[in-house]
Amino acid sequence: MGIMQGKTILVTGVLTDHSIAFSVAKLIQEEGGTALLTSFGRAMGATERANGRLPKPATILELDVTSEENLANLASEIKKHTPTIDGVVHAIGFAPQSALGGNFLSTEWPDVATAVHVSAYSLKSLSMACVDLMPNGGSIVGLDFDATVSWPQYDWMGVAKAALESTSRYLARHLGPKNIRVNLIAAGPINTVAAKHIPGFEKFEEAWAARSPLGWKISDPVPSAKAVVALLSDWFPATSGEIIHVDGGYHSMGA
Repeated sequence: MGIMQGKTILVTGVLTDHSIAFSVAKLIQEEGGTALLTSFGRAMGATERANGRLPKPATILELDVTSEENLANLASEIKKHTPTIDGVVHAIGFAPQSALGGNFLSTEWPDVATAVHVSAYSLKSLSMACVDLMPNGGSIVGLDFDATVSWPQYDWMGVAKAALESTSRYLARHLGPKNIRVNLIAAGPINTVAAKHIPGFEKFEEAWAARSPLGWKISDPVPSAKAVVALLSDWFPATSGEIIHVDGGYHSMGA
């Protein structure tokens, strides 16, 4: 019996089979659970192609986390397939190109607002859209990139990740009485669709390889996905408001 036996999890952010979110959905299925995917717009085609590479095709629901209509309808759409869910995976992040690549000092507020809305506020809006579907409690897990320091080229996306970290702690506070845990996985750099839009991303591979005591492969999303699934399972019943680093130990090394 797998650690996700009988659980149903809503998984956002599946765009390719190289993503952390895809590996999470795959592990959920392999561990006995059910994954529901979300996508929208032009990304839907990519999600459908990735879905075809899962052990068994998952239901895909339309969700744009900046659409109030989509969020309002999400629970009823989920209920067409299952009366309740046991968890949510927030694997959503976006910043306009003007907010990345060394443009920190010149980025205008509308683009900053987009980065914060999509990458941080959406954790709260998605959680609230799903909270009534978890009457017996559940687990919400988001994907993070360590925001305790500044990173070259990451700029306002780094600020958005700092907002994501704070949002997760406040959600842990407010949803704890409902027995809903909220945690983040601070993953090392993974060569995902989002990463390809960060100028100079390839330099992270060299830095991580040199500093991580366990080593790190930017092409391998599975270690991060395993941590997400562990938090979704019943094996962390008293952990909430936590940020768990899955980065080969990079974050703990001074040099």
